Amino acid sequence: MEPLAERLRPRTLDEVLGQPHLTGERGLLRRMLEAKRLASMVLFGPPGTGKTTLAHLLAEGAGKPFLRLSAVEAGLKEVRQAVERARQEGGLVLFLDEIHRFNKAQQDALLPHLESGLLTLIGATAENPAFLLTPALRSRLRLFPLRPLSQEDLLALLRRALEDPRGLPGVAYEEEALRLLAQAAEGDARFALNTLELAAAFGKVDLKSVREALGAERLGMDREGDRFYDLVSALHKSLRGSHVDAALYYLARLLEGGADPRYLARRLIRVALEDVGLADPLALRLSVAAKEAYEALGSPEGELALVEAAVYLALAPKSNSLYQAWKRAEEAAKAHPEAPVPLNLRNAPTALARALGHGEGYAYYHEDKEGSFAQRYLPEGLEGLTLYEATGEGFEERVRERLKALRGQFQSARPPKGG
Repeated sequence: MEPLAERLRPRTLDEVLGQPHLTGERGLLRRMLEAKRLASMVLFGPPGTGKTTLAHLLAEGAGKPFLRLSAVEAGLKEVRQAVERARQEGGLVLFLDEIHRFNKAQQDALLPHLESGLLTLIGATAENPAFLLTPALRSRLRLFPLRPLSQEDLLALLRRALEDPRGLPGVAYEEEALRLLAQAAEGDARFALNTLELAAAFGKVDLKSVREALGAERLGMDREGDRFYDLVSALHKSLRGSHVDAALYYLARLLEGGADPRYLARRLIRVALEDVGLADPLALRLSVAAKEAYEALGSPEGELALVEAAVYLALAPKSNSLYQAWKRAEEAAKAHPEAPVPLNLRNAPTALARALGHGEGYAYYHEDKEGSFAQRYLPEGLEGLTLYEATGEGFEERVRERLKALRGQFQSARPPKGG
């Protein structure tokens, strides 16, 4: 029998989970299918996010023959055979898995056939195509990023698997066990489904069977049996608390235990945004650079980039002022969703809009600084709204002084009468 992940492969774009930016109502892939104009592309993202599934659906929707090759095994001979078949059948969708493994000569062999339209190439890779594909090939391809599935997406998928006749209908399960599996799968739908199938072999999908199916590498990370997310939490809190040695210890535990370095890189970026913020604006740049460096080098060399980012984040001054300001901004937007934009700030693209006073009295900062400070920015009734407060940590000390001066200018300027 085929593995569960294969049996449950989506049959339509509507069944694809986790990629609404591509498959949703305004998603580019959906619009391609509706127009029946399939372009050559690369689908790139973590394992188990639907790259192969989307390639099948796109070829089927375009009504073209489909050929799947793996760049791990295929070479120039297989490319020539694909071209010959495309000539015989009047075109072909070539799905090339692990496309980043093709060398320059192999990539160049595809170019004339993409240019002529004989081949429509759909490449798939878990790596960053910007680093691993030649500029000539990249210029002929659309690049579509796929995202890891959220825990809610994975939960929906697991429930579908236990209800769909193609899956495991009738198997008893515990909701808590599904949540544990969705968490441990880390966005990988294939892993989640195949682990679910293994857990179901124990007779019931409960916490015990899921833990046994997952194995130590996903749950324990080491012989002590500590949970993966306990270690991630400890890493994050050690970075937030500026304990560099603890942060390095938990990072090492995670990497040694088999955690996905890309996931850890994303966590470091989150720390830079949520806990360092404007106290050290370079923290975000360094964290993003560490992720890109890992993607370029891979393991183990690229892991040192994560180490550098972790040490920097632990030692950096801390501020959650951006995080708190955004929470307050969201609350204000929910509390006042219809507050009218002041007339002077409104767009005025038409004569009618201008006749209604849109844009009237707007003071352009670069030409009229005093007038700019005097005009209204917030809707009526929200003039005193204060969302962002800078701390005295690191660079935010300078931000605080600048903020104090700006708010002083707004308060001392006389607001204009009317709009």
